[in-house]
Amino acid sequence: MTNHPGATIIPFNGKMPVIHPSAFIAPGCRIIGDVEIGEDVSIWYNCVIRADVNRIRIGARTNIQDGTVVHCDSPDEGHGPAEGYPTLIGEEVLIGHMAMIHGCTLLDRAFIGLSTVVMNGCVVESDAMLAAGALLSPGKTVPHRQLWAGRPAKYMRDLSDEALIGMREGVERYVHNGKAHKGVVKAAR
Repeated sequence: MTNHPGATIIPFNGKMPVIHPSAFIAPGCRIIGDVEIGEDVSIWYNCVIRADVNRIRIGARTNIQDGTVVHCDSPDEGHGPAEGYPTLIGEEVLIGHMAMIHGCTLLDRAFIGLSTVVMNGCVVESDAMLAAGALLSPGKTVPHRQLWAGRPAKYMRDLSDEALIGMREGVERYVHNGKAHKGVVKAAR
């Protein structure tokens, strides 16, 4: 795809990824199948977003940082709900480097730390944070304004207003940085 130099964008089972023109898709990314990427999203270097067995949706102004893998799980094969586990990522979500996001729901303004694992059926609610290195085991929910940490992740404390402001500032920085990188990559063609 000429709009995303250095990225590999592949249809699968008749589904072509749909990417908003304002999104930044870094070189080295692999985006496969039933994926929708919203306005001002940034997908950073060497991420894999593979929707070959279900769907992946990524809302506006979300960023998925370097080396992250986003996948989903297939419809009922005896181990989950009939619709399977799509991966649904809301708006203004921050996902740190090297995360593994699998068959889960991340609501608007969720924060997923570096090297975290979020497994099938999990939900990270709005303004909630999963700390760096955490593993959120299947079916768990991180409630609104809570910080969870550890392997397996558990409740640590409530988030302050200052923490929420910092998360929103992080979203703004990544939107700005994504636009800057998009310009540099385009100019390097």
